[in-house]
Amino acid sequence: MCLDWVAVGLSVDVPPGVVIPGRVNGTDLAIWCTASGTYHAWTDRCPHRGMRLSHGFVRDDTLACIYHGWQYREDGACGYIPAHPKLAPPKTICVQTYRCAEANGVIWVSLEGTAAATPDLSGRQPVRSLAVNCPVSEVAKRFGADTSEVIDAGTENEIGLALQPVDGHRSVIHALAGKAENRRHVSRWLESLRRDLEGAAA
Repeated sequence: MCLDWVAVGLSVDVPPGVVIPGRVNGTDLAIWCTASGTYHAWTDRCPHRGMRLSHGFVRDDTLACIYHGWQYREDGACGYIPAHPKLAPPKTICVQTYRCAEANGVIWVSLEGTAAATPDLSGRQPVRSLAVNCPVSEVAKRFGADTSEVIDAGTENEIGLALQPVDGHRSVIHALAGKAENRRHVSRWLESLRRDLEGAAA
């Protein structure tokens, strides 16, 4: 399955200066936000020793590996090696980067690269993200939809679901609802949805 954009988080959960792990179709990602508010999604592996960059830390507009402190600029290139502070790192030392964008409170990633605009979820507000032990295809089938970036859940709460395929057995649902809706009510509906989906998959 190849989608133009895949939701990988809500921006409220990844404020400036934060890095989190993510996964899309088996690809491990480090999703982070610079101090100035720009979002990035990279392969979750430091080129030096393979440590997960999602365990690292954001320093201004760079992401640093927690193992040896190597710092990577926004373009993925290594800009600083603490053990050799006077050394200009070779240009070949860089992290694989993916196109990433934030829109309407959702963080989107394109693994293949795309010229398409991010899905339009304007008019809705982010509610929460929910991990589910069933594939995205089953979530889509529950609403009679083809697998896609976004599903209109068709409830009275104007709920939209941005789907993240983690792997063949797991997914994450990033839920948004109409701005006038009760977030607690929507959250309870999501928990019920997860029970139904996982019960059917058992």
